Amino acid sequence: MSEREHIFLIDGSGYIFRAYHALPPLSRPSDGTPVGAVYGFCNMLYKLLEDSGAEAPTHLAVIFDAGKITFRNELYPAYKANRPEPPEDLVPQFALIRDAVRAFDVPCIELENYEADDIIATYARQARERGATVIIVSSDKDLMQLVDDSVMLLDTMKNKRLGIPEVFEKFGVAPEKVVDVQSLAGDSVDNVPGVPGIGVKTAAQLITEYGDLDTLLARAGEIKQPKRRESLIAFADQARISRDLVRLDDRVPIPEGIDDIKVRPIDYARAVAFVEANGFRGLATKLGARAGGGSAASGPMPAHPRQKIETTGYDTILSLEALDMWIESAADQGFVAVDTETTSVQPMLASLVGVSLAIQPGKACYIPVGHTGSGGAGTLDLDGDRPEQLPKQAVLDRLKPLLEDPGVLKIGQNIKYDAVMFAKEGISVAPIDDTMLISYVLEGGAHGHGMDELSELHLGHKPIKFSEVAGSGKSQVTFDRVAIDTATAYAAEDADVTLRLHQALKPRLVPEHLVTVYETLERPLSPILGAMERDGIKVDRERLATLSREFADGMASLEKEIYRLAGREFNIGSPKQLGELLFDEMSLGSTRTGKSGARSTGADVLEDLAAQGHDLPARVLDWRQLSKLKSTYTDALQQQIDPVTQRIHTCFSMASTTTGRLSSTEPNLQNIPIRTAEGRKIRQAFIPKERHKLMSADYSQIELRVLAHMADIAALKQAFADGLDIHAMTASEVLGIPMEGMPPEQRRRAKAINFGIIYGISPFGLARQLSIPQSEAKAYITRYFERFPGIRAYMDETIAQARERGYVTTLFGRRVHIKSINDKNPALRQFGERASINAPIQGSAADIIRRAMVRMPAALEKAGLRTRMLLQVHDELVFEVPANEIDAAGDLVRTVMEGAASPAVDLSVPLTVGVGVGDNWDEAH
Repeated sequence: MSEREHIFLIDGSGYIFRAYHALPPLSRPSDGTPVGAVYGFCNMLYKLLEDSGAEAPTHLAVIFDAGKITFRNELYPAYKANRPEPPEDLVPQFALIRDAVRAFDVPCIELENYEADDIIATYARQARERGATVIIVSSDKDLMQLVDDSVMLLDTMKNKRLGIPEVFEKFGVAPEKVVDVQSLAGDSVDNVPGVPGIGVKTAAQLITEYGDLDTLLARAGEIKQPKRRESLIAFADQARISRDLVRLDDRVPIPEGIDDIKVRPIDYARAVAFVEANGFRGLATKLGARAGGGSAASGPMPAHPRQKIETTGYDTILSLEALDMWIESAADQGFVAVDTETTSVQPMLASLVGVSLAIQPGKACYIPVGHTGSGGAGTLDLDGDRPEQLPKQAVLDRLKPLLEDPGVLKIGQNIKYDAVMFAKEGISVAPIDDTMLISYVLEGGAHGHGMDELSELHLGHKPIKFSEVAGSGKSQVTFDRVAIDTATAYAAEDADVTLRLHQALKPRLVPEHLVTVYETLERPLSPILGAMERDGIKVDRERLATLSREFADGMASLEKEIYRLAGREFNIGSPKQLGELLFDEMSLGSTRTGKSGARSTGADVLEDLAAQGHDLPARVLDWRQLSKLKSTYTDALQQQIDPVTQRIHTCFSMASTTTGRLSSTEPNLQNIPIRTAEGRKIRQAFIPKERHKLMSADYSQIELRVLAHMADIAALKQAFADGLDIHAMTASEVLGIPMEGMPPEQRRRAKAINFGIIYGISPFGLARQLSIPQSEAKAYITRYFERFPGIRAYMDETIAQARERGYVTTLFGRRVHIKSINDKNPALRQFGERASINAPIQGSAADIIRRAMVRMPAALEKAGLRTRMLLQVHDELVFEVPANEIDAAGDLVRTVMEGAASPAVDLSVPLTVGVGVGDNWDEAH
């Protein structure tokens, strides 16, 4: 042999279960067949075939168990008798995995009457005899007896190799003695009896002292410990049987020899066909790229062919002449990918460190302007002099015409962040395209939309991680401390990948009929949200400090009351201690357990106990509420006030929910509680600047109105048209109670039904929410659907469409992919069904408010108003209004919001908006 052979033997039977348990459930889109383990197996094969480097396999086979019964069952009928049946949704994947192996042109080997481990042992012996190295892809302890200088195990889950030292660490003996140790210790999983009372540690000591199992058993009478001596003498034959069970047979008559399992080139067309048929879009893309072709599953091919991404050839711009050449090239071609590197994920607190540009795939550069350390590639110099780089202002002065040129498209990944950074420097970036938002429009709900995930999914490329250049945990540094050559590879790659993603994703918008969604709901909203983030909102620091003290006093008072009710002090914040008190000492009872096995003390459990009349759980709930308000809001918000603007600048996330709803972070203003008096006090700390007021404009019951339109419910549409109290009307229709003089409790129940229906609520859920028997809740829901049959028809039709397409759509064409709609797991499938019902409704409501936000700034400017839109929270917009514009602004805001659906959708129900004004957010709401 001219070079040493590398023989890879994959323990297919063992890996199936590892893949199954390591990955979430996944179903084939075409028919709902479970394929999660198949997906994991395919990815492992691809990785082995493509990424093994210098030790790439020259020979490769996947070894399976042919059946449950082997020669070992003849020796010991109880062998593996305790093994449970495989999970129901794994059974159909066994054959598919074998098909997958063949689709990758890899031998798939199994043999009746033998286990996969015996076949592996035979190949390992043959390979050793011909001087080859062997990698057994498994972490199964039974295979550790095969390890020697030329045979290793590879645990792909942990990316760890297991050689002689690792075997010794696990068993306390060398690999050739593992069988003796296992013979004594036995194995409860495989029902290998061993010798009672002897574990692995003791067995290792005995084998080390006596040399081998036969010698030990022959001299068992010499052992000093009575119990150990008696057990070894009494169960000597059992130990010998155990040895026959655990010792692998390396003389199996395998049908294919080593020369028959040589690695063959992948037939990519065949492999792509298999993975596409099973819905593995990302893997199909990778295989298509390797084949030089494309994957139909991932939509039309990009305008430019994919190329291998090499991160070492990017330019570092250290002269204005070089920068001018890059700017000229970008201007000439009419587009450029742009990315900024900064010192913080919060743009208003961040400083600009550098800018990267990409003008063609593989042609990218990095322009450092704010690095404060120096060093070689991959190093971090915290004390070095400021490295050579261009002056920030000189760079920005040259970039400004390019970034503001209406004839040059600026492409970014979450470009809103970069636009805010440039806006702080006096540069208004336009026009823009955003690969994150394009992906969100194409495949919202199907996966995440971060650059790294999209790169791996669509380009088959794993980008450099931030932690690789800046460290992680306590040792992480800000980007200005990263060496410039290291920063170049990282930052220029970001721009390069973004450009490639744009070329891959943007062409899909037209054939998939999603251009309107992107152009009316996503792209124009990005700069508007960026402006809102820059404006921020004023917060009364003293009010927050006062509330913190009030909440602390309230917690202290509640602690005393809780201790009195408990009869002793304990850590109220400890679920374990609270559970012991409630369920062991007070015997209140709970059958629910958390992940750790401890009984749950979650809010729902405490609410149930409180509803039964127990005071202590009720007081704990009160204490928890104050604790959260204090830590999450009154304390944290004080720390988040910008030291320069003295305002809070939240960051709006456009692609983090499945339905199109916006979310906010740093801080999260979407979740400030408003249903309690204490929660509403938080909003009192949000105030306008001098001579201004805060205005809140809130859609009234928009999701119910969307439901009435989409399901075409005449009674509900008429009620909205007549301006009736929709909840009272529902109570009248469903419960048969006259609207006039209706008890508040009945209206509350109808309200819970109305909103519960939107979320696919179950009788159990409604019963829990209303504290009524489940039979009564079921009767309510039944009567509701009888009275409004169109709602049930809408739900059934929507679920059917989701099952067929894998997604649902809003009124405005947004797609929401429902991953679990065809899942074999009933719980996951039911979750998918509820999501299918809710997503078109909630998503349409989200689209409406997005449309209102897109129109609002231009409408305010046209009217000559100085009113500014500051916040969006679910169905509400918050404005800062000059005192002399209150009436005009209120009328305009109401007009824009109520007409936001037109002309795209002619709603058959009116949208109504409530407008309030006050000296703080709570007053305005």
